[in-house]
Amino acid sequence: MKKLSVRIFGVLLAFVIAGSISLPAAAGIADLSNADAASGLRQALADGSAAAVKLLGTENGYFANPKVKIPLPPSLQRIESGLRMMGMRKQADELVLSMNRAAEAAAPEAKQLLVDAVKKMSVQDAKAILTGGDTAATDYFRRTTQTQLTQRFLPIVKKATDRVGLAQQYNGLASQGASLGLVKAEDASIESYVTRKALDGLYLMIAEQEKNFRQNPVGATSDIVKKVFGALR
Repeated sequence: MKKLSVRIFGVLLAFVIAGSISLPAAAGIADLSNADAASGLRQALADGSAAAVKLLGTENGYFANPKVKIPLPPSLQRIESGLRMMGMRKQADELVLSMNRAAEAAAPEAKQLLVDAVKKMSVQDAKAILTGGDTAATDYFRRTTQTQLTQRFLPIVKKATDRVGLAQQYNGLASQGASLGLVKAEDASIESYVTRKALDGLYLMIAEQEKNFRQNPVGATSDIVKKVFGALR
C-alpha cells in the first residue's frame, strides 16, 4: 500500500507541474478531468501544509507538544539547575513559555509561503521528490521557504521575547560567548535560537503530514481530493 501511495503522489505531482503528463489508465480515471486532477493535488498539498501550520499556530501548539516544544538554549540548559537554586525558577519557566508562545504566534506566517512553494515546483523538483524518501517534499519546502520564513519569524519572536528579563540577560551573555567561540553563532540571541527551533518544529510537523499523505492518500477531508485519489486507487 505504501509503494502504491508514493506512486500515486508522484504521478499526480508530475502531472500538475509538467502540465502535459498523461495520467495512467485505471478504474475511474476516464471520469476524472485534467482540471480535477490538478485541483485535487494542489488542494491535497495545501491541506497538508495548512494542517501542520494550524497545529502549531494555536495556544500550546508548541508548548504542549513534546515533539516540537522549544527548550532553553543549550548554554542555559547547562546552568538551569543553578538558576532554579538561585531562586530564578520563575524566570526560567517564564522564558521557556515566552519562547514557545513566540513560535506559536509566528507559525501562521508560514501558510502562504508554503502554498506559493507548491505552485512554483518545477519538473526537476518533482523528480527529486519522486526519487527521495518519505519527507522529500518537506525537504523541498525547507529549501525553498526557510530563508523567507526566518525573516518573517524573527521580528515576531523578538517582540515576544524582548519582554522577558532573562532573555535580555541571555542575549548579552550569549553575544559575548559567541565572540569567544563558547556559544554557537546561531544561538547568539534568543530570537535567532527560537526562530530556528520554531522552523525545525514546523518542518517536522509538515513531514508527519507528508508521511500520512503518502501512506493514506484517500484519507483527505476535501471532496475534490477524495475524488482524485479515490479514482486512482
